[in-house]
Amino acid sequence: MQDSPVSRRGFIGSAAAFSIVAPQAVRGSQANSKISVGLIGTGNRGNYDAGIVNADPRARVTALCDLFDDRLEKAAAQIRTQGAKTYKDFEKMLAAPDIDAIIIATPPFEHPRMLAAAVESKKHIYCEKPLGVDLAGVKLAMAASRKQDPKKNLFVGFQQRYGSEYVEAYKRLTTGQIGELVNARAFWIAGDPFKRVPYDDAKIEKLRNWFCYHEYSGDIIVEQDCHNFDVLHWFLNARPVSAVGMGGKKVRTNMDIMDHLSLTYEFPNNIHVNYEANQLSPPGFSKVGEEFTGTKGVLQTSRRSLIHVKGPKDSETVEPKHRDITQEAFEKFLENIETGQVENIGERSGISTLFAILGRTAIYKKQQVTWKGEFGDV
Repeated sequence: MQDSPVSRRGFIGSAAAFSIVAPQAVRGSQANSKISVGLIGTGNRGNYDAGIVNADPRARVTALCDLFDDRLEKAAAQIRTQGAKTYKDFEKMLAAPDIDAIIIATPPFEHPRMLAAAVESKKHIYCEKPLGVDLAGVKLAMAASRKQDPKKNLFVGFQQRYGSEYVEAYKRLTTGQIGELVNARAFWIAGDPFKRVPYDDAKIEKLRNWFCYHEYSGDIIVEQDCHNFDVLHWFLNARPVSAVGMGGKKVRTNMDIMDHLSLTYEFPNNIHVNYEANQLSPPGFSKVGEEFTGTKGVLQTSRRSLIHVKGPKDSETVEPKHRDITQEAFEKFLENIETGQVENIGERSGISTLFAILGRTAIYKKQQVTWKGEFGDV
């Protein structure tokens, strides 16, 4: 999502509610042609997402929206669009009647208002994670998701939910194949994914380097680590009771965000979850994923594989369907549009985002914080 543009009670299960409607009712005049998709935010992540969509025989990217001309030009070349219309105003793109679906890949702080506008446009929506950078934004996004046209999909970029290895791990957990769940931990330990670029105009610099500023990105725990928290939300099927942790900057001192953090969450039934993340590891080392410990075994989940440890010298490895599970998420998104199946995951995605915000609050306040104390009955 680097260099993307800027213009101005949750479902806790493994999947959101589904409904089936006739495809012609879903797509109207587009029923006999490729799914027309518009991209809002032509930064790295947006271009990657749209590239997957444009390469799918069921869809084509027909519109690009960004504030910056160089980003629009790069997107057209990278996505390999032909004749895609360009916009500077995302609301004008949303008003276009020939666009079936929208990808929102702008900086996280813009997700709530752009999602709300996209809901009003009555299009299918794929909004990148997180659902906001603070409680007010997340509540706005969740409220908007409740108004989504019941014939239209609303996906959020928590793609682990669609990864074949994650789906299999969840199945094994819920069918008791590791016994009773007693503990969990998660981690996103890797190098620095950001490169700050200087600009003469201070406002442009902040927009183009949005990831450097916690009020724009939500800090690393919200912008990046929310993926882990969505998996914890899914597998533990509960909100955390409280969180306590530490974090700061040791290497990357030129940005208004942390480069390392460590947290402990308390969940119902006396389940404790340790979480660790950094963006300061040297090249060549990374550890990203989750572990779920039961009384009869352990599940290790990641985008690379599922490892089911059943006993001494007894483990099974399940490889993912695709190298990048983002492809699996978009395949499901397009399949739903094509077949008339509908999924709206706005509520649960908002709750997952709040997991990360609770942890960030504990670190910033340097004290234990509770879900009830910070979010009330959300």
